[in-house]
Amino acid sequence: MKILLVEDDFMLNEMITEYLSSTGHAIISAKNGVEALEILNSEKFDLLILDISLPDIDGFTILERLHEQKLNIPTIYISALIDIEDISRAFDLGCFDYLKKPFHLKELTLRINKILKTRIVPQKHKRLSNQYSFDAETMTLYFNNEPHILPKRQLQIIELLAQNRSLVVNYDMFRTYVWNDDYIDNATIRAEVNRVKTVLKEDFIKNIRGSGYIIERPN
Repeated sequence: MKILLVEDDFMLNEMITEYLSSTGHAIISAKNGVEALEILNSEKFDLLILDISLPDIDGFTILERLHEQKLNIPTIYISALIDIEDISRAFDLGCFDYLKKPFHLKELTLRINKILKTRIVPQKHKRLSNQYSFDAETMTLYFNNEPHILPKRQLQIIELLAQNRSLVVNYDMFRTYVWNDDYIDNATIRAEVNRVKTVLKEDFIKNIRGSGYIIERPN
């Protein structure tokens, strides 16, 4: 997995980085929130290991900002905070796990392996993003292997884009497949695609101005 570790304790940062690298993971580390956000804006990651008590932007705020950008990265909090209110807030923000300091490094590996199991996408699913996949046989969109229910027309939009992943789907293709109506204008199509993008937890549908939309092949 490609992992971003955010931990301001230099020794702990080095220990975790060295250990996870030795187990086959690709690790990039940051020691404060500003640095972490800069890295997250330029690179994609499979997992975020995040301390809460950072010297500038705390771990809660980092996850909130990622959600605002529709960047949904599985997150493990590592923290000395043991108050139930802090732990509850962490899970309310959507973290996958919460590991209290101090902890054994092997325990961290066990938590990571648990995430790996949830990320295995069935072969019949087509991966659309970090956590979204689509099963064309059942017309079902999945988020983290759990169905994400959408109206029929919005599912047809997803299906068309998934079938043409890495290719631009133009407006005529939407008219033919989704609406079956040659007289639907581009503005109507754009409005419906935007409704889909609004309800998705990850922003993987890209607008190609003047042409249509595309789902790029995930890394």
